[in-house]
Amino acid sequence: MLEYYNYIKSLHLIFVITWFAGLFYIPRLFIYQIEAFQKPSPDKEILGDQLKLMAKRLWFIITWPSAILATLFAIWLLILMPAWLQQPWMHVKLGFVILLFAYHLKCNHIYTQLQNDVIKWSSNQMRMWNEGSTIILFSVIFLVIVRDAVNWIYGVIGIISLAVLLMVGIKFYKRVRDKNPNA
Repeated sequence: MLEYYNYIKSLHLIFVITWFAGLFYIPRLFIYQIEAFQKPSPDKEILGDQLKLMAKRLWFIITWPSAILATLFAIWLLILMPAWLQQPWMHVKLGFVILLFAYHLKCNHIYTQLQNDVIKWSSNQMRMWNEGSTIILFSVIFLVIVRDAVNWIYGVIGIISLAVLLMVGIKFYKRVRDKNPNA
């Protein structure tokens, strides 16, 4: 079975990439839905219906299947390489995977609310939420690539710095957008 390892790993990575693509884009659609909800009729209904359809297709045709397939291929890899479960970096990675599933499930909750025209987030709050998957992606990639060479203090400082930079960027964009609504 080890002769298929590279194929299984490739499929795992492909579905991780498509899963993240869905997680990067769905909050953008949420932002557009929230903003469309504030428009006057008939724009509100026309945009809202189109954005709901786009979100539904993205969520159920790309994001959920990718999450499931990435997970199945990951389990298969762990069955092939059980020694990885003894590695501390893998424990941390699995912690981030649990965090990613929590993020995914919260996106599912927001998706359901928006499909029912329940708006509980502002577009700016959703922009900040959108960066959650970016932080998880950076964490996992650096963890997997550098593994045991990671100095945890620098890693934590790096992730916190990334989060701060993303939040500052969102605040800056909000100012630019407030000055020029077409930006």
